[in-house]
Amino acid sequence: MNDPLFVHRRLPNEQASKEYLNTTYGAAAQKTFTGAMEAFFANEFPQLAGDRARRSVVQGIVEMVHQFYPATSNLRQGQTTWVSVAKNEVSSYGKSITETRMVPVIVSLLAVDEAQQRRDGKRLRDIKREAVARACLEIDAQGGCVTGSELAIMFKTSPSTVGKYIAQWEAEHKQLLPRRGTIHDMGPTLTHKKEICRLLFIEGKTVSQVVNLTKHSTRAIDRYITNFRQVFTCKTKGLNVQETAHATKLSQRLVEEYHRLFDEYAVTSIQFDALLKGLSKN
Repeated sequence: MNDPLFVHRRLPNEQASKEYLNTTYGAAAQKTFTGAMEAFFANEFPQLAGDRARRSVVQGIVEMVHQFYPATSNLRQGQTTWVSVAKNEVSSYGKSITETRMVPVIVSLLAVDEAQQRRDGKRLRDIKREAVARACLEIDAQGGCVTGSELAIMFKTSPSTVGKYIAQWEAEHKQLLPRRGTIHDMGPTLTHKKEICRLLFIEGKTVSQVVNLTKHSTRAIDRYITNFRQVFTCKTKGLNVQETAHATKLSQRLVEEYHRLFDEYAVTSIQFDALLKGLSKN
């Protein structure tokens, strides 16, 4: 009764053909990574509700495997894959890394001409500094953002040394390197806030120009300006740090940082009003 030819004889032609093909080739079609995953969930997690739910979970896993384990045949010498926090991920206080979206990226740990640079006498610390900057820019271009700790792991050095390399490179190139601390406004450093403040208030750059120069999103720049405006308004009205923090819902540490920036760059009401007018045009 299970003979596919018998099924073929007793059913209408189209239906019989489908039955025959499924009986003959169905098992072979299931012998894939996806099929193995579906069988795994069916056997190990039968409580997962229904075939449709299992297929949905399996498809999500398969897509992640393809995303996080791309073909490496075209990787150049000195390149490696890395998993990074997504650049457009929304960060928040207390958010764990397991709740944070990741993206796979490719990083050039070695430049193609690095051996030649060493042969020509280029200093090792200069090569390392350029390698750190290159990694920041490559990861950013692929939609990720890297931390100083990750860079320290990549280049077998300490986070403090990575920080020195970044500061030296930024001072030399007059440009901020994109990394998680600056993109997601994390960590105690004031470097990116100071640079954004300088570009906006001192050099009179537009928001669009600052976005391009600092690798920050427009949303991030808007957030800075909103914070600047709130803290600056409170400061001009004579509120102290504690009162300003309460009024703006910002931390006292952050308010103190903005106070130092305003004092350092001597921001005036005229400058601030001009900035806000310029913002509405960008």
